[in-house]
Amino acid sequence: MGSLPLMNLVRTRAFPILQQLHLEERLLRTSTHNWCIINDGTDAPTIVMGSSGNPSELIEVESVLKDGIPVVKRFSGGGTVIVDSGTIFMSFICNKGDIPGLQPYPSPIMSWTGQLYGQVLSGVGDFRLRENDYAFGSRKVGGNAQSITKDRWIHHTSFLWDYDVKNMEYLKQPSRAPKYRSARHHIEFLCLMKDYVPSRSNFIEKTISSLGNHFSVRPVTLEEIETPSDSEASYPRTTSLLTEEMLEEHLCHRSEVLRSQRL
Repeated sequence: MGSLPLMNLVRTRAFPILQQLHLEERLLRTSTHNWCIINDGTDAPTIVMGSSGNPSELIEVESVLKDGIPVVKRFSGGGTVIVDSGTIFMSFICNKGDIPGLQPYPSPIMSWTGQLYGQVLSGVGDFRLRENDYAFGSRKVGGNAQSITKDRWIHHTSFLWDYDVKNMEYLKQPSRAPKYRSARHHIEFLCLMKDYVPSRSNFIEKTISSLGNHFSVRPVTLEEIETPSDSEASYPRTTSLLTEEMLEEHLCHRSEVLRSQRL
């Protein structure tokens, strides 16, 4: 049996999600190594949207502006989430050929990660991959996003260890949703990982152990990779923090659309 490919493991806690996404985009586009980034919580409630998300359709822009909630548009696709200290972030950045037999397309990648987390959560509740979500039974516990380049891919997940119910009011009911959601409001649709798993550290350690079945895992400190080299810093970064002016423009546009519909 050949040696396993190397996976660099970065573990951090309360790392700002905008900085995490900047780091992940840089590693996806400029590194030639495999990476697993685990961030246990982020520093402040933040809305994160997919690359093609429209704020006026997905979030309550007026409330977001009033309460000063940051809105980030990430480089990958997927839906809109609000994250905070109760979110556990798991990201895999891999070379296309380093997992034998894995075709570098969205569904096979989701299937592979679903099997990996299935091992981690074996016998815990009714954990399953439902459409593009991780769920216990019929309730979502983890949302996913992906980006696939010529030679590499990233799959990142935000797991709901816990969440603040009032923060969900910043999110609109999405017009495009998985069938199993059945038009349920966020509160009826979501569940908490803490209701199923003994501790955050238990889930994280089991994930690292499961990853060891596929890779030779090497811990790397955040400090070692946080400052990009000149060549790494030159790539076109697409992850961005939306300014108040941008959000206000979406709010005005939305108002104009509604006004025209009433005429």
